[in-house]
Amino acid sequence: MKPVLKMSVLAATILLAVGCQDEKAAETKPAEPAKVEQVAAEAAPATFATEDDKAAYAIGASLAQYLAANLDQQKELGLELSREQVLAGVTDVFAGNSRMTTEETQQALQSLDQRVSEMAQQQAQAEAEKNIKAGEDYRAEFEQKDGVVKTDSGLLYQVETAGEGDKPAATDTVKVHYKGMLTDGTEFDSSYARNQPATFPLNQVISGWTEGVQLMPVGSKFTFVIPPELAYGSQANPSIPANSTLVFEVELLDIVKAEQPMAEETQ
Repeated sequence: MKPVLKMSVLAATILLAVGCQDEKAAETKPAEPAKVEQVAAEAAPATFATEDDKAAYAIGASLAQYLAANLDQQKELGLELSREQVLAGVTDVFAGNSRMTTEETQQALQSLDQRVSEMAQQQAQAEAEKNIKAGEDYRAEFEQKDGVVKTDSGLLYQVETAGEGDKPAATDTVKVHYKGMLTDGTEFDSSYARNQPATFPLNQVISGWTEGVQLMPVGSKFTFVIPPELAYGSQANPSIPANSTLVFEVELLDIVKAEQPMAEETQ
């Protein structure tokens, strides 16, 4: 956990505490519809006595928004902090009457750091195991379809359209249209959506692509089902979870030939 995350316990408190107070006020006295527009109009232009006050408020608001989102991430892990206790800590410190020493505060934050880290690891492990099982089930079902071929590496492919052009080598640069999906159908990338074919060296992509596209004559369209060990493995990113089996629809449009250097003219 970064130091900023530890600060979220303090900063998010302020935001959450204000929210709690607002909620309680709303429960005590519901706003009258006729006055809603009036209140909004009165609150619209924020005014401050000085530019320093405005800057200070902006710093607090920005920090609170960022750290509140951080606190929400902890909640997603299953860790819920008491808003009342967080508010009490802030209030006591500002009043110079903290119930914890500096050492006790640091120990509590270190314990929080460890718990969050452990919970995140457990969640990631559970997600990875779920993705492994989902991928195995999907590949087993796909393998039973007519025309599906499984290579020695475990790559699965199905010819949708058979082309008649040359097949690329691993060292070639290819021009393709493609769509990438997770096994649940979630699309994470698509040259079709960008309306722009992709061009790249075939030996600089995931190994499932390097192997699979070499099987395609120019003009072909294949569907590839790539196990995680031929894709991104245990590496996760925002659009592709760890240990994901990936499904690609690929059209090989062309093999891009390197430009030949022009011969020097002889005098």
